[in-house]
Amino acid sequence: MRIAMMGTGPFAVPTLRALVGSSHQVVAVVTRPAAATRGNRRPPPNPMRAAATELNLPILEPLSINTDEACAELRALEAELFVVCDYGQILKGHVLEIARYGGINLHGSLLPKYRGAAPVAWAIYHGESMTGNTVIQMTPGLDAGPILGQCRTPIESDDTAATLEERLAEMGAPVVVEVVDALAAGTTAPVMQDASQATKAPRLKKEDGLIDWSRSARAIERQIRAFQPWPRSYCFVAAAKDDPLRLVIQRATALSDTTDAAPGTILIAHKQLGIATGDGILQLDEIQPAGKRAMSAEEFLRGHALAVGEVLE
Repeated sequence: MRIAMMGTGPFAVPTLRALVGSSHQVVAVVTRPAAATRGNRRPPPNPMRAAATELNLPILEPLSINTDEACAELRALEAELFVVCDYGQILKGHVLEIARYGGINLHGSLLPKYRGAAPVAWAIYHGESMTGNTVIQMTPGLDAGPILGQCRTPIESDDTAATLEERLAEMGAPVVVEVVDALAAGTTAPVMQDASQATKAPRLKKEDGLIDWSRSARAIERQIRAFQPWPRSYCFVAAAKDDPLRLVIQRATALSDTTDAAPGTILIAHKQLGIATGDGILQLDEIQPAGKRAMSAEEFLRGHALAVGEVLE
């Protein structure tokens, strides 16, 4: 089968490599063009462009996949199927109609749960014990098409969004190939999603990372893992003479201890840093002050005189 692969981020790369190594033909990679940057800053890396270049595949970079110009380029490929993964643009119906078999999408959740742009992060954030990948037949509805294949994996207690996404990317690639094989053979068995079970996984925003100390210690610890590598979880230390110091919390541990102190109150400030939450105490294990490298709580406390009773914001 002739396939045009659409993707931009690292989640799509294992699927591209798997398709290139399969019995099918990848005729081109469609990816997002480099974003404009201010000054002399380099544009962010595009893992799919790099992989396509390495594999000597033609690359298309339309500003919008839904324009007449982009559609003409897609028709010229004579692709029978579009495989979409971590692309960053929504394909409208008239684009999907270009390929004989339409489009399939690899999504990093067990649909219908966590439809949207950030399924991996929100699954950790909400305390799911299990997640996975779903391959769907694409429809105009966001992540709402019939399910063609799935795989599952536990969410480990030390998983961050980065580690879990990497694992899901590798697990999802062979599932995509199996679905493409089934489409070519005419043996797919689509399963409609139960819309009543759908939940959302909206695109992350920088302000999502601000820690709400009234939440439980376990919930905040999950947030810290969920929002790595971006937007990361942060709080502020108020200072009388200076602007509040922004602290990014890289690692933390939810302790079994209980406290009646107000959320955000520093309870431990000697070698370790313990903070009262709405339910339990959160031990901050690795901290990155604004403009500095990440460090242990003990090292941070050597350079910052925090006292028991102070409140983090």
